[in-house]
Amino acid sequence: MPDPQASPREHAILREIVEGVEAETGDAFFQSLVRHVATALGVQYVFASELTQAGTHFRARALWARGAPGACFEIPLRGTPCEAVLKQGTLIHHADRLQDRFPEDAGLRDWAVVSYCGAPIRDANGAVFGHLALFDDRPMPDASAALAVLRIFAARTSAEIERVRAYEALRASEERLEQVLRCAADGIIVSDEDGTILLFNPAAERIMGCSAAQAVGQPVARFGTPEGVAAREQVVAQLARDPAQIFFYGEDAGILARRLDGSLFLHEGSISRSEADGRVLYTMIFRDVEERRSASRDLTKLRRQNEALREELRSLYRFDEIVGESRALRDVLEQVELVATTDASVLIRGESGTGKELVARAIHTLSARSDHPMVKVNCAALSAGLVESELFGHEKGAFTGAGERRIGRFELADGGTIFLDEVGEISGDVQVKLLRVLQEHEFERVGGTATIRVDVRVIAATNCDLERAIAERSFREDLYYRLAAFPVLVPPLRKRSEDIPSLVQNFIERHAPKIGRPARRVSVETLARLCAYAWPGNVRELENVIERALILSRGEVLEVAPELLPASAASLPAPRQLVVPGAGSLQEAERGHIVAALERADCKIEGAQGAAALLGLRPSTLRSRMRKLGIQRTHA
Repeated sequence: MPDPQASPREHAILREIVEGVEAETGDAFFQSLVRHVATALGVQYVFASELTQAGTHFRARALWARGAPGACFEIPLRGTPCEAVLKQGTLIHHADRLQDRFPEDAGLRDWAVVSYCGAPIRDANGAVFGHLALFDDRPMPDASAALAVLRIFAARTSAEIERVRAYEALRASEERLEQVLRCAADGIIVSDEDGTILLFNPAAERIMGCSAAQAVGQPVARFGTPEGVAAREQVVAQLARDPAQIFFYGEDAGILARRLDGSLFLHEGSISRSEADGRVLYTMIFRDVEERRSASRDLTKLRRQNEALREELRSLYRFDEIVGESRALRDVLEQVELVATTDASVLIRGESGTGKELVARAIHTLSARSDHPMVKVNCAALSAGLVESELFGHEKGAFTGAGERRIGRFELADGGTIFLDEVGEISGDVQVKLLRVLQEHEFERVGGTATIRVDVRVIAATNCDLERAIAERSFREDLYYRLAAFPVLVPPLRKRSEDIPSLVQNFIERHAPKIGRPARRVSVETLARLCAYAWPGNVRELENVIERALILSRGEVLEVAPELLPASAASLPAPRQLVVPGAGSLQEAERGHIVAALERADCKIEGAQGAAALLGLRPSTLRSRMRKLGIQRTHA
């Protein structure tokens, strides 16, 4: 390291620094280097740095500041005296007036320094990746000794930084390897050429039923059968001839392993050969076949449950989204609250579009099973041949096209609720199986013999006349009574027309933002027309009409064109417009609706042409609502 061209003073300085740092490595080397350089040259600040952040910054690995170790720092390169060293790769010396030369560098003022020397640190390819720098609070007119010292020790610092980086990379690699071994689902056993176990990962501990401490140092044959040991010896001999080969074996090989408690299990995996530090090592990666089969079954079931949950989320309704305050609807909700806390089967009856699925979801949400999924099956949407497979699942090869085992909806709903929509459409054969599930809570998959027990609550729905189907022998009477342990009848919309203003409000608020329409109001004429219509398609038809009207609407006033409803629908013309209520303003809509009806009926309440008849209310109910809303008749 000594430079033959250096002066005696420079030789003395170099010898002093070398003696101080020659035994140090790593962080201790950098700290020792900057301290001895500062002491030998008599300067206030010395640091060793490396470039960071793609070369825009540099950070100090060690700093000596005014006789003591300083805190390491990281700063932008731009505007500092170090910029030229790190970018140009040359020795730099500024003898005086350093702060005047670099006014943007606030650190120079904080350190109160006036002179500087810097030398680049290069990697093995000659690229600059750091530097050594010294600063002093006195002018430095002659920097030959300082530059010589920096130039010489820059090379030593480069070697040490490269060594530290390599060590850090190796340590990170070892940590990653350890993490892989620790988290691997498969067992990993590494043994030497004599068959002695050197490594036993956590998965191997779990599969073999023993700790690593009990396994390491033991012969690998301890965990095998005679047949398995003989097979391994053949593989080892083959790997000796072809070390690059990896030998795989599956469950068909029939290789058994022995746990610590003596129990045997079928396993599959691979064996490979490697060398490390002159030693031959064999790595076996293996898994318990039955455990893998069980995991595969669980994964299939979880995948199906995930599909069912996504389906449920796509059509999720909350109990508070059942819109309306009519007496008929309140009666239904009271029934829902009563039956939800039980496990009784529920049969929901009602016309198409009345919201039977919404009622079913309300029952499930209020039940103790709400933490589990409600799995829906639309029986009418499945062919007769597929309903049984969909409900109960099938085994691989049970019928043409059954390429793998399928988990049925009853298994997916285990612990939760199954909703059988349009239950009246299922065939007689499936009705028998369904009756058994309701009675015994068990079934077999299609093509299978194993009995599967489930804990499932059944909610069914239909718009069919099941009594007539029973009379015609297309629906089993015993199944009907099992399903209808608690019947719920959802009224058609025409029997709760007083809920129409609330429903209109709800549908406008739900669909207008999605469609991108500003509508917030409907005219009284429109609202009256909607209330007078019979709605054979019930709530679903009303929602579709409002959505179509919103698509056609461009202003804040929503008009339902007459052609969207049959021409026979009654209308109640009125001279003013009504704001579709937001939260808390439903009474305003109701008041406007009643006033419009009174104007049409010339303020008569009773009779065929009276306001009560137009609104579909009893006269006493209308009078009660008028008193509550403060509506006065101007003439009889």
